[in-house]
Amino acid sequence: MPVQQIVYHMLRVFVKRERLIDSADESEAKALSNYHIKTLLMWACELKPRSWWIDDVNVVRICVQLLHTLAVWLTHARCQHYFNNNSCNLFDHFDNWQMIARILTSQTEASLAKWFIGKHIRTIAAKICPKPIIRLFEDTSSSTKLQNAVLAVVNWRLERLLRTDIRDLYTVQHVLTFIVSRYPLTIQRSIFMMRRFANIDQRVHLYFTANTFLHVAYKTTRDQLTDELLDILFTTCLQSSDRRRCLNARHSSVLSLSQAAKLIKVVANNSRSTVQLIEIELSKLYLHRSLIYQDIHRVSIYCLAKVYLAVLYHTTGHHQTAIDCILAMRSQDQSQCSSHVVQGELLPKIDDSVDSVLGLATFYHYVRTAAFNQQQQQHHVSVFTTELFAHYLHIKCLSVRNSPQLTQTSLSAGDIQRYQKCFFCEFKDMLITDVLLYHFENGHSQISHKYSIETERAHKLDTPELAECYCNSLQLNI
Repeated sequence: MPVQQIVYHMLRVFVKRERLIDSADESEAKALSNYHIKTLLMWACELKPRSWWIDDVNVVRICVQLLHTLAVWLTHARCQHYFNNNSCNLFDHFDNWQMIARILTSQTEASLAKWFIGKHIRTIAAKICPKPIIRLFEDTSSSTKLQNAVLAVVNWRLERLLRTDIRDLYTVQHVLTFIVSRYPLTIQRSIFMMRRFANIDQRVHLYFTANTFLHVAYKTTRDQLTDELLDILFTTCLQSSDRRRCLNARHSSVLSLSQAAKLIKVVANNSRSTVQLIEIELSKLYLHRSLIYQDIHRVSIYCLAKVYLAVLYHTTGHHQTAIDCILAMRSQDQSQCSSHVVQGELLPKIDDSVDSVLGLATFYHYVRTAAFNQQQQQHHVSVFTTELFAHYLHIKCLSVRNSPQLTQTSLSAGDIQRYQKCFFCEFKDMLITDVLLYHFENGHSQISHKYSIETERAHKLDTPELAECYCNSLQLNI
């Protein structure tokens, strides 16, 4: 912690100024070294609770207590090595340890504070501070005068650092802009610069992000958005450093879908902003790219990619385009659609019904796991069957496109009947989340058809009666 770093610096300065540290002159007896001070701090960091460091912070008090601890070690001639504490004693060669121990034991908070003011702060101030500030240390007889002198040094130092910081920031910004505009921006160079700037200053990191967005915008006005630029935006938005995965995704429908899923998850958890709009558009591009490659996985992910595209277009208000995606999905062979499910954690805000179902499914999974003393399972809990969710989303898009005031009963009877037919007749096995979502939208109709329900990965405890209990509890506002 910062307070631990300050204490180490103060202790090191004290033992060095008091000539308690190793001397370059071999004629003098060797005493303490910087490594002994480091060992003292490492043991203190491990043995002392966090409250000892941060509650009522007083670095002089902490230094005095640690000096007394060091004096005890010297008295017993025992300093256990921090990394090899079973057999290595760092004080087994001392000759004048008793004298040093007496010096350390004699230190009090008042004496150590006076030492730091007179021999350290004043000395440093005389070297670097203007004369008006130096003259303040000529009279420190009262605590008020001492406080004014120290505050003058602190304020002068902060002002100087601020001027230097601003000048350096302008220099870095100028060089950064020159590099981005002059040299081709690749994924490797983008990742390298993000890592470097993140360790320097957050402002520089944000400036690089802005430059990257402007660079890509300028390139796309002159040419198409290439795979290289798309992956650069991906790494910039998600702060990702997985260059190999980005490159592999250029030739794989599954990896392109995975890249889109990462972006969609971020979109679902963030509030609407300019960066979120960029992430939504990037998600669409990766989904479209997953449909381009003619590999063995394209057919199996086609339906899922189209549904996620419809969700994103619905989110941005392009409801007709969302409908076109759903219709395109239905026009293809859907025999492979059941191999994938729509993950609830990737869904942005659609409506209250979807949110209620996802929350209820997660809550049920938690209760069941606790009731039967099961371990939390890693698979996705809140999922929807791809085809059934596509029907539901289709109805939602139609209602919003026609008129926000229209209800489900005002829609085309054919669309609703198609959803009901798919629900009752075409699916023998479905997820309990599908049943709950259907019931939310058809709360007044009685579901009497015989069907079997499988929850995520076919848990035997789920039954139609359980789904009906859930629905009844929701109607009773329990």
